[in-house]
Amino acid sequence: MSGANLLAVESEAARAGRLGCACPEDSPRALRRSLGSGRLAAGFALVVLAQALTLGALPLAGAMLAPPESAGSLPLASLPLAAFLLGAALASLPASFLLDTFGRRAGFALGASLGVAGGLLAAYAMMLAAFPMLVLGALWLGAAQGFGMFYRHAAAFGAGSDGRGAAVARLIGAGALAGLVGPLLAGTAEELFLPYTFAGTLVLAALAQLGALAFAVALPEARFSHAELTVEAMQAAPVSTPLAWRALVLPTLLGALAWGAMTSAMAGAPLSLAGCGVGVPLISGVVAWHVVAMYAPALAGGALARRIGATPLAAGALLLCVGAAVVAAQASEAGLIAAAFLAVGAGWSLATLGATLMLHAAGTPTRLQLAVHDGLLLTAALVGTFV
Repeated sequence: MSGANLLAVESEAARAGRLGCACPEDSPRALRRSLGSGRLAAGFALVVLAQALTLGALPLAGAMLAPPESAGSLPLASLPLAAFLLGAALASLPASFLLDTFGRRAGFALGASLGVAGGLLAAYAMMLAAFPMLVLGALWLGAAQGFGMFYRHAAAFGAGSDGRGAAVARLIGAGALAGLVGPLLAGTAEELFLPYTFAGTLVLAALAQLGALAFAVALPEARFSHAELTVEAMQAAPVSTPLAWRALVLPTLLGALAWGAMTSAMAGAPLSLAGCGVGVPLISGVVAWHVVAMYAPALAGGALARRIGATPLAAGALLLCVGAAVVAAQASEAGLIAAAFLAVGAGWSLATLGATLMLHAAGTPTRLQLAVHDGLLLTAALVGTFV
């Protein structure tokens, strides 16, 4: 093509009112999603690290900065944690559409960027002792987690029915690594930011989101709507079946109850441990092991789901989660509270895995169905903070 002809074509493509993009269009094609599985797992582990640090800090930070006249009031002390969950719930619907419209690379990168900003803002709020600013930073951190929830759907899409359980289990299990390194990193960060309690932890959460951002931009581009075109999916199931809305009810109900029980324990257990005379470093350690319990059981969850089925797994895990949450709320001994808190995390892990597998086994969910599912889970989690 001559230079003149090329200029004419480009002029036509860039006519007024039309946007151009230097990025190649992510056209439907046979993809190998496994090429990005390692980067998905690494990004998810960093998202979970940020979650662990944030969840460990927010309940106690809220109690520290709540207005003096209401410092003993649980609702206001829990407001930063509630804002975190509200941000995640509000982000779930736009996250679903953005991940499909612009691809998972852009969507996960946007979510991580919100987390970087929220972590830094929350840390600055701790330095200024500014409670409203802490709530706002928690809201942004929660929005990042709303995007981060879709990592498990990204792992499930295109894996094929036989490998889906293992793919989701490996991804969720990667989050367990975050709980192992969290206390060590948090302790060092807290020392660097003395005398500002929890400022170092929240800065570290922002750095974890920055790492997740780096892995997100390195992902091979793929859209959720092209999941049925992956090589694995075409080999396993040439014709995809749309998910019926009624099939969404049971996995959403089981998952929502587990999320509500988990956040109820998360809002109350750290404060209960503090009331038993447990120090902040030990409470942070208990929260970190709770996060390990939230993700490590998923490593065996895929095998359990194949053996007993996803629905019995989710139902049994829900009973464990709710029962342990009740014990954690009623116990008065630090050891029993901590043990029940860990059991809540394990129950939540297997219930969430089972609900996710139920959702994808029943058909191919649309982006709206995924948004509704995750939005209801996060709404239940928000309600749980006040129960």
